[in-house]
Amino acid sequence: MSPDLVTRGPVRSAAELNQAIRALWTGPGGHPALRLTDEQREEYGRLLAELRQVERGEVVEAA
Repeated sequence: MSPDLVTRGPVRSAAELNQAIRALWTGPGGHPALRLTDEQREEYGRLLAELRQVERGEVVEAA
């Protein structure tokens, strides 16, 4: 790996990511969305992946 390559960790907290995930599932008028659009499902996948990174980082730091 090149010494010039810098890997950045997640920039959002678990709480922020959970809030974004909940917002995807909240439909118009604050009612739960029954289905996500294809675009929303892609965003949901990205949010879950980022949340897993945050959670792993928190577990490693606490150990």
